[in-house]
Amino acid sequence: MKEKVEAVLAKIRPHLQADGGNVELVGIEGSVVKVRLVGACGSCPMSQMTLKMGVERAIKQEIPEVTEVVNV
Repeated sequence: MKEKVEAVLAKIRPHLQADGGNVELVGIEGSVVKVRLVGACGSCPMSQMTLKMGVERAIKQEIPEVTEVVNV
């Protein structure tokens, strides 16, 4: 599953980088994907929305067995 998650992150990464941010895969525990928002995304007040509406939505759409994406 790690390769699938990395592939989805590679697709959305340019959008985050355009705003000065990025996302890193920290790990996967069961059906929960752990990521770290970095750069501008790490301190942005909208980062939780970016995580849930952007990163989580994209991952769940491509990998239905993922139940949640959390920022660590």
